[in-house]
Amino acid sequence: MQHRNATAAVIGAGDYIGSAIAKKFAAEGFTIFAGRRNGDKLAPLVAEVEAAGGRIVARSLDARKEEDITAFLQAADRHAPLEVCIFNIGANVNFPLLDTTERVFRKVWEMACYSGFLAGREAARLMLPHGGGCIFFTGATASLRGGVGYAAFAAAKAGLRAMAQAAARELGPRNIHVAHLVIDSGVDTAWVRERIKDREGEAALQNLDPGRLMRPEAVAETYWQLYSQPRDAWTFEQEIRPFGEKW
Repeated sequence: MQHRNATAAVIGAGDYIGSAIAKKFAAEGFTIFAGRRNGDKLAPLVAEVEAAGGRIVARSLDARKEEDITAFLQAADRHAPLEVCIFNIGANVNFPLLDTTERVFRKVWEMACYSGFLAGREAARLMLPHGGGCIFFTGATASLRGGVGYAAFAAAKAGLRAMAQAAARELGPRNIHVAHLVIDSGVDTAWVRERIKDREGEAALQNLDPGRLMRPEAVAETYWQLYSQPRDAWTFEQEIRPFGEKW
């Protein structure tokens, strides 16, 4: 593996999409700074990346706290120039509107929108002196439309999308590629599989259509494709879904 003098920060390095992104960029030579709420849960990811010859630093991170985001990204940039920052916090919840408490709505907004603003702003502050970089945000179907029971989640994800769009228009001319990835499907995670089992039964899970769920590795590959784009053909927003998804 040829190591780069550059870091890629993954904010929201969970067990599935976030970990897949970290492994992909580590395999391409980046030093990974991986952050999640409970940093101890990053141990399996660290072991896997290092076993493959990659370099990774794992940190506990509350992305809703400005000082945490600032310290995390500054540490990454001190290690090597921060070239990529990927914001991958989900906060997907489903409550009927009348059952959505103020606390739930505020917390979801803090996790999926406000923390994305902090990440994007601080990453840009570090990238501009280097002359460029990439800031990518993970979106969802709720980024584009609100579904029944998703008032809090849709409000937060739509806000994140609007913030990212404003940032892309401002930072693109300064050689920072800002992109928003809409994942328009369920992703193959333990949580999604459990929801399918609860709603449709064990038989549905055992006979799951291979075109129904998206692999985390496929999402990571899409982020790598965005990173690899020439700057005269940058994408701001890309939608991805499995071949069997109805839309």
